[in-house]
Amino acid sequence: MTFFRSIALNTAFYAFFLVAAILGLPFLIAPKGALMVARIWATINLWLLKTIGGITLEVRGREKLPKGGCIIAAKHQSALETFGIVPFVGDFAFILKRELNWIPLFGWYTTRAGMIGVNRGARSQALRDMTVEAKKAIANGRQIIIYPEGTRRPPGAPPAYKFGPVHLYSQLDTVVVPVAVNTGLYWPRRSFLRYPGTAVLEFLDPIPPGLDGEAFKERLETVIEEASNRLMAEARARGEGIPPHKIKPPK
Repeated sequence: MTFFRSIALNTAFYAFFLVAAILGLPFLIAPKGALMVARIWATINLWLLKTIGGITLEVRGREKLPKGGCIIAAKHQSALETFGIVPFVGDFAFILKRELNWIPLFGWYTTRAGMIGVNRGARSQALRDMTVEAKKAIANGRQIIIYPEGTRRPPGAPPAYKFGPVHLYSQLDTVVVPVAVNTGLYWPRRSFLRYPGTAVLEFLDPIPPGLDGEAFKERLETVIEEASNRLMAEARARGEGIPPHKIKPPK
């Protein structure tokens, strides 16, 4: 059953992306048109996820997300949280690798929506460029979404937090809202299988500005990892998610 539902969900997901991307092209003319299309696309994706895949996304702690500019630092286990978070945040700007802006259709939207592309190969220059764009976004009241580990990590993998979020925190003087997930149990990376159940995305208590870099990094990692482990334990207690032996370890 899981196999056939996964085929149906993946087919619907990618087909709908193509349809939405083409039909949404006229809206790219409007200043916020790309963001509007993204919200509609993400909302319908969540409906497809529930209707076809049997996966419901539960969002907790929305009241902890401030109005206006902030940094949202999310655990990254799956593609699910990349679109699943979109309907629940304000004027958002993802920090993503620059190459995604070059993908036909998809890249047109990320560029028009003002996403912050990072040239990972440039290192120090990439940090400087990211900071300049992030300061503009915060000044305009946007909510910057960053994945502290930089890439998807399978459930239970040792944390591998990067320097980028620490650098932004020290430069932007704004609150950081950590986000915990258990989504990798339902939409595993590098697998076409999707497992039914209730995935959870949880906004945690904001971290105020003013901490030194090491204290911030330790606090961010601790709260995200502890909360994500709690959410995964809840899912396992319900008997949900990918079987542990099928989780692919990071390379």
